[in-house]
Amino acid sequence: MGAGIAAHCANAGCKVLLLDIAKEGDDRSAIARTAVEQMAKSNPEMLMHKRNAKLISSGNIEDDLDKLSEADWVIEVIIENLDIKQKLYASMSEHLGPRTIVSSNTSTLPRSELVEGMSSEMASRFL
Repeated sequence: MGAGIAAHCANAGCKVLLLDIAKEGDDRSAIARTAVEQMAKSNPEMLMHKRNAKLISSGNIEDDLDKLSEADWVIEVIIENLDIKQKLYASMSEHLGPRTIVSSNTSTLPRSELVEGMSSEMASRFL
């Protein structure tokens, strides 16, 4: 789902940072990098133009959260587990830019549960 959202945003001309879990070994961002490579090969095509893949940078949530400081909008797209989502929000909160908006792609968890325990400043960013 995250790769599809990243492709959609890139198709609209937006720069995208696609983060996934860190993989063991030398290429810790391999999961996100491979997802971007697969976008260019997908059938049906995820990217309107293959050049749109150049708008997508890849990384991982252990090494690259500092890059969120440049993001206008963060869309969280992880497993439907409230505890895991809240841990990710806590990890990323210190790295967000002053005007970064945060949202979730959840289909089962209400916003009130997602922001439970967050600082009021972080919760105010959350759609």
